[in-house]
Amino acid sequence: MIKPKNLAELVYHHMMAKDYCSQWMQIEPLLLEEGHCKIQMVVKRDMLNGYGILHGGIAFAFADSAFAFVSNAYGRVAVSINSHIVFSKSAKEGERLLAEAKVLKVSHKTIDIDVNVMNEQGEVYYFFRGTAYRKNQEVIVQQPNSKDTLQ
Repeated sequence: MIKPKNLAELVYHHMMAKDYCSQWMQIEPLLLEEGHCKIQMVVKRDMLNGYGILHGGIAFAFADSAFAFVSNAYGRVAVSINSHIVFSKSAKEGERLLAEAKVLKVSHKTIDIDVNVMNEQGEVYYFFRGTAYRKNQEVIVQQPNSKDTLQ
């Protein structure tokens, strides 16, 4: 079992346990902390559209995963209420993409986030912006003998 170093890592592992879409994309974390998240994936053949480039829905899903991890990193359940993406360049099969999510503003009820999806050289392919509603519910409800704890 991976030993999380902070709440954001603990939340990430808790969410990934049932996030089958992110598992399918084979997302790997690079940085997980409150207010900042970096993840990566490699574009696979079954992610391509009819033109041989990354399907827009997959690009959105990848950015949305980074958005989800950083919006929930504070420990409260956060769900998207608005998001959009700008496609500025197309990714191709075999490319490693990084998604970097940064919190712009966090309040009691909402959190605003920018996500840039880029190649390994830092060239931004997709610009994502979203707002999540922060529920009055904890991501992780502590149970006796739970595996979801910080050591």
